[in-house]
Amino acid sequence: MNAGRLGALLGIGHPVVQGPFGGGLSSVALAAAVSEGGGLGSYGAHVLEPARIGELVAELKGATTRPFAVNLWIPLEEELRPLPDAAETTRHAERLRPYYEELGLTVPGEGDIPISPDFDEQVDALLAAEPPVISFVMGVPPRRVIDEARARGIPLIGTATTVEEAVALEGAGLDAVVASGSDAGGHRGAFLRPVRESLVGTFSLVPQVVDAVSVPVIAAGGIADRRGVTAALALGADAVQIGTGFLATRESGASPLHKRALDGPDARTTVLTRLFSGRTARGIPNRFVREMAAHEDQVPPYPVQNMLMQPIRRAAAEQDRAEYVNLWAGQAAGLTVSSRSAGEYLASLTRAEPAP
Repeated sequence: MNAGRLGALLGIGHPVVQGPFGGGLSSVALAAAVSEGGGLGSYGAHVLEPARIGELVAELKGATTRPFAVNLWIPLEEELRPLPDAAETTRHAERLRPYYEELGLTVPGEGDIPISPDFDEQVDALLAAEPPVISFVMGVPPRRVIDEARARGIPLIGTATTVEEAVALEGAGLDAVVASGSDAGGHRGAFLRPVRESLVGTFSLVPQVVDAVSVPVIAAGGIADRRGVTAALALGADAVQIGTGFLATRESGASPLHKRALDGPDARTTVLTRLFSGRTARGIPNRFVREMAAHEDQVPPYPVQNMLMQPIRRAAAEQDRAEYVNLWAGQAAGLTVSSRSAGEYLASLTRAEPAP
């Protein structure tokens, strides 16, 4: 299966991009395995401190000689405003008290909540490390970033959830666009309109984006086997980006309980929720999502809610408590096959005969 225009741009052999995972779900082993197999492996670095980003790129370069991408989140406008004061943040923490106590944790008080890494410092560190490819979600990168990447010869990939976003990314000078349908798991990247106005299904979004832009288009969302790859390419996409399917592979950083959830019947149902991070994301509903559903519009925006939930998610994973973990999954999660390697999965997506 030839990678066509995207292959010429990025130097990859197959039209398959591994979705970048944040929050510890990415791994060097996974990204390297996909890249070595001829696809584009990716690593989500949005939670990493700037100094760690340089180390990460060095590790990836040591693990594969093939192209790979490192992904960052662009801050939304609401996240550039001053953080809530300590008293307000403490009130939000109190809402989560039952879950802290059940997991044996202390409710954080004023001054105990960590601060997210600074985006400008992250992107400067990433440019300095010169990965083969940089990808972004949640917006258009600053002009200076685009100019610096071009000067260093680093292709840039942006992520769009609507046609208007895709046009904006191409107009800014990005080299390729991911058309991310509402089927996709994990965080929604809408940045021109609210998420609720940007929920376009993958196979409605892709042909419209293909018609609207001239750069390579990567279809994402609801694609988990060769049938989905074939359908996306038939609609004009140059390649596909697959997240949930690679999340279930042996090399991913997903916890064992997350992989079990992807392999079970509950994965056939997914919901959009702000409860785990303050940004809307798609995952498998569990006890926490159902009990806290009435507070969807009350939780603080990212990064505050994300920081408040971090101890809960970490402790729940350590205690094998799936009811309190963010089980990110797309709407094609029921098609995933767990326990196989990333290389085996990639081969099933790209070989000539249909995948079993």
